[in-house]
Amino acid sequence: MARTTTKKGWSYSTGERGRNRVRAFEHPSGMLMLEFSDRGKRTRTSLGHRDREQAKRQADAAASKLGNAEDLKPEESCVGPLFEMYLGEMPQTKSAPEQKYNRAAARMFKSYFGSHRPVLTLSLREWSRFIQDRREGRIGPGDGPWSAVSDRTIERDLRFLLAVLNWATMAGNGRGSMLLERNPFKGYPTPKEKNPLRVVLTEEEYAELLKVAKKVDWRFHVALVLAYETGHRIGSIRQLQWSDVDLDGQKIRWRAQTEKNGYEHVTPMTEAAREALGQARNRNPGIGDAPVLPAPKDGSQSVSKSLARDWWSKAVKLAELEPKRGRGWHSFRRKFASDHKHTPLKTLCELGGWKSHVTVLTCYQHADERDMRAALANRRSGYNRHNESTQAVDEGAKITPPKVVTSSGATFS
Repeated sequence: MARTTTKKGWSYSTGERGRNRVRAFEHPSGMLMLEFSDRGKRTRTSLGHRDREQAKRQADAAASKLGNAEDLKPEESCVGPLFEMYLGEMPQTKSAPEQKYNRAAARMFKSYFGSHRPVLTLSLREWSRFIQDRREGRIGPGDGPWSAVSDRTIERDLRFLLAVLNWATMAGNGRGSMLLERNPFKGYPTPKEKNPLRVVLTEEEYAELLKVAKKVDWRFHVALVLAYETGHRIGSIRQLQWSDVDLDGQKIRWRAQTEKNGYEHVTPMTEAAREALGQARNRNPGIGDAPVLPAPKDGSQSVSKSLARDWWSKAVKLAELEPKRGRGWHSFRRKFASDHKHTPLKTLCELGGWKSHVTVLTCYQHADERDMRAALANRRSGYNRHNESTQAVDEGAKITPPKVVTSSGATFS
């Protein structure tokens, strides 16, 4: 809608307020000017003439141009295209398992929020609703059916979502600005698991599993020993290639693409691990990139995640272990960290492939009753030593009265 006013000099406004509003006005010098907002920045420019009718036409043309630019704005700020751009640019910095998770999580968020939903229209309402629906199993990766998940799983999903949106606020759109002006979910709290279940495998349980391991499969026996001796994830162990193993030098290379955190590192192997790998070499004498633990039906592929899980369940039954929720392959990793709690953290992180010692302290190391009792005993003995030392100092500090000598040679205190 166009409007002309003469209250404070001539001016002419056209376009919609907040979208493509343009104002033509007369400067005190008599020269005509245009005023408009471009990407949030107010701009004024001189038209270089004094023809009001021409100024109106120029204002209308400018408003039309700004309106078309707004209408034809690329869909990159919508949920679907934004996730696609992130996945297209970020995979090279992620490990293979992380890439797989990212793709699944991206599909879930696109389905839940809507691929064509403008990101900046999302709010606390959508954030809270996703948490509730994910927790109750009404949404999840894939086509479903889905099941209820823990707060820890939801936290991981939301951290990925925040990572994508934060990336978009720093990634340029090729036109001088960012893909997103802001992260609409910035500062919102993620759910935290109050009492996360982190089971540590006991030495007795490992011994029982080891007895039945070869009855399950020779590959399971090798994986079991490597999980105990190296403390690495089963995903990394089952994807080991013979090019990663140096039996003579007793070293194992853990590739970035098979590590959850993408951290490539080399660790020495124990004699038990070397013996298990030697047995694997006898059963499967591959070279180069041949898998150490080949799949039973396709020797060119590594053992699958599902098969490793099935072997674990079978071994637990054969060993007649009491069922315990949370006891699985990852309990080896917690045991490894707890067994090495007196090892310098830097060394432990390198051995187990942890990037940060914070993760080790908060998620993996567990204090046992024996250590806690020893700490209390040391405190008591230290307290006693302190008292004895203080008492000795006090006794040594007693003031001895000076001796007085008389002129006759007699002395008294």
